[in-house]
Amino acid sequence: MDAVMGKTLRAAAPADQDAQWRAVVARDASANGTFVYSVRSTGVYCRPSCPSRLAKRANVQFHASPKDAERAGFRPCKRCKPDQPGLAEQQAAKVAEACRFIEAADCAPSLDELAKRARMSAFHFHRVFKATTGVTPAAYARGERAKRMREGLSSRQQSVTQSIYEAGFNSNSRFYEKSDELLGMKPSEYRAGGANNAIHFSVGECSLGSILIARSERGVCAIFLGNDPEMLVHDLEDRFPNAELIGGDKDFETLVAKVVGFVEAPRTGLDLPLDVRGTAFQQRVWRALQKIPAGKTVSYADMAKRIGAPKAVRAVASACAANAIAVAIPCHRVVRKDGGLSGYRWGVERKRALLKREESV
Repeated sequence: MDAVMGKTLRAAAPADQDAQWRAVVARDASANGTFVYSVRSTGVYCRPSCPSRLAKRANVQFHASPKDAERAGFRPCKRCKPDQPGLAEQQAAKVAEACRFIEAADCAPSLDELAKRARMSAFHFHRVFKATTGVTPAAYARGERAKRMREGLSSRQQSVTQSIYEAGFNSNSRFYEKSDELLGMKPSEYRAGGANNAIHFSVGECSLGSILIARSERGVCAIFLGNDPEMLVHDLEDRFPNAELIGGDKDFETLVAKVVGFVEAPRTGLDLPLDVRGTAFQQRVWRALQKIPAGKTVSYADMAKRIGAPKAVRAVASACAANAIAVAIPCHRVVRKDGGLSGYRWGVERKRALLKREESV
């Protein structure tokens, strides 16, 4: 067994082991699920957050998973039960089930109804749901209704009024109060694919390749980066299929120059009115992104904490990926927890170039 355990030890780099040991000493619950540790003197393995008495470092070994620890001859701790789903996993499963229930319901279910199904108190369920998804149950339900509304209008097989009621809104007035926020335009205009909406745009060149800037009456609604100018225009057409796309005039070229100047020299700053369209959660993430100063980076986990949803790391990553306004909403300043660069809608190399330019800011 010692030979097998030695092999397990060698599988992790010393630096990784140091970080894992610090997590064990701190009983860091956020490390649960990333590894388990075994204690040679007791023959058991535990979660990093196990409240049991701290073992001597010399007797501790680390394993990537419970199965690895069991293959090495260790048995699960009866106190922290590392071979069973943790509390966070159980709660995440209940939240996922609640989300599916909300999505299938004709009308938004009440908080009490959702909490009862999850076998939690209303207060506890509300807190767990928000920590996991980044939004409250009510906000999630509103987002689902807005999604149904957009789908109903896009299908063009039913009237605006039919779409409103089938999306779960109890009255026309309640929907129209929020229609501009949900759709970014009048329902009839959305149904027509953005018809009657004028989008001014221009395509230029910068050191990162081609750049497209588009502006609606509200403000900048798109900044795309890429290699092919025509593809950028096609992307804009897909985003606003029936809007009136108008080539930029001289005044618009001033805006383009301002954006390109920021890309080339981030210290100049960029303060633009934005037309931001997305779910409530996405908008929370995008607002938080705008608060990250040039020259600084944060992890996806840090972003989740900043918006008050520490468990919604994947949802934060998805919101970053959905951002259609490059540089002005600086999703390139979000990196992995270890500092490495993850995906970027406009290419990792562009992300690396943007961050390198901002290092001296």
